[in-house]
Amino acid sequence: MIALALAAMSTHAQGPLSLSLHQAIELAAKQSYAVQTSELEAEKARRKINEVMAVGLPQVNADAGVQNYIDVPISVVPNFFGGGSEGPEYLEAQFGLPWTTNARVQLNQLIFDGSYLIGLKATRELRQQSEQELQLSIRDAKAAAAKAYYGALAADEGAVAMAEIVPVLERSLREAEAMQQNGFMEETDADRIRIELANTRDQLIVFERQRTLAMNFLRFYLGLPASTPLELTDELGTLIDDPVERALVEQPLNLDSHVEHRIAASRVRLQELNVRNEKAAYLPKLGGFFSYQQQAFGVDNMIDTDWYPATLWGLSLEVPIFSSGMRSSKVAQAKLQQQQVDVNMVMTTERLRLEEAQDRSDAETAQALYETQKERLALARKVFERTTTKFTEGLSSSFELTNEQSNYLQEQQAYIQRVADLVNARTELRKTLDLF
Repeated sequence: MIALALAAMSTHAQGPLSLSLHQAIELAAKQSYAVQTSELEAEKARRKINEVMAVGLPQVNADAGVQNYIDVPISVVPNFFGGGSEGPEYLEAQFGLPWTTNARVQLNQLIFDGSYLIGLKATRELRQQSEQELQLSIRDAKAAAAKAYYGALAADEGAVAMAEIVPVLERSLREAEAMQQNGFMEETDADRIRIELANTRDQLIVFERQRTLAMNFLRFYLGLPASTPLELTDELGTLIDDPVERALVEQPLNLDSHVEHRIAASRVRLQELNVRNEKAAYLPKLGGFFSYQQQAFGVDNMIDTDWYPATLWGLSLEVPIFSSGMRSSKVAQAKLQQQQVDVNMVMTTERLRLEEAQDRSDAETAQALYETQKERLALARKVFERTTTKFTEGLSSSFELTNEQSNYLQEQQAYIQRVADLVNARTELRKTLDLF
């Protein structure tokens, strides 16, 4: 896949980027914008996990400061020295110096916190959930790329079919004009052919534009610049008749490995931990600290004296006693939210089963309609070719020719629609079964 990414960046120098369906799907899993965003979200989750774990690890902080009293505070104290009846009753004294410099280093360590212990368990679940959501984005990107790839091939097949009809009608029109000039055909007959020729050319333009649009979407889902030239190497008929694709309707739904089911289960486990976390708020918290500090003092400058150390350690215990019902309300809310995720778990299970049944039915129906339309198209083509030959030999009228050509054109359009329905139904079924 690295080679594909490098090729995508050098397409202007090396020509179109050739991709099979499998290569396009794998490239989307690596480079699509949605996957890139999801990978960044997963990385953010991993960083958040590290943040939570660090709360229970030692925390070291250092601080320093300088303090200068422009006017040193004066305290008034009783005159303990006496002084007789003429002495002052109180004395004025300064107990500080103008300059004080200090530096301190403190170590804090969490010893016990119930919420932290629950948080450590939640981090492992959070990591799994972020990886599962990344897998979900990859699956959706693959499905979107497959639909765009199939859409481009279907539109291209329609354009090829219309391009084959155009020269046949052009030849018929030339012959009709020649017969008209010789008096063997009326102008109305030639006009009918002109109308059908114009309709066919219009439909050719529609298919070509649909292919261009599908290719633009494919580039977007692959995370490629809009100007990147692409060449699709797989053929639509080969992909449709692939035995693996045809056997897709027989694949069972495995809920245990399904990414959406695993995400729902992960949310249930996370909410269970959240309930335990709210209950842990009733438990005491214990922490410890160690502090080492030095101070120096000065009169005329910042430091006139030696540094004087101060070393301190201690414990802090926080015991919750009464919160006016706040903690019990939080626990009740967490339990209600747990019931919600339990309901979501059941809903996800039933939704996946319903989608699997619906998509399997759609795929089987689309396969049957495709087979029928394929036969109808072959018959319509055969009738159109016979009528064209008869018209050339003068055995058929222009009305019959244009009528059969119109029928063939309608069957061709219906065939392309059936092809699109089939490949889209298979893609949706593969997505629902989580087989991308």
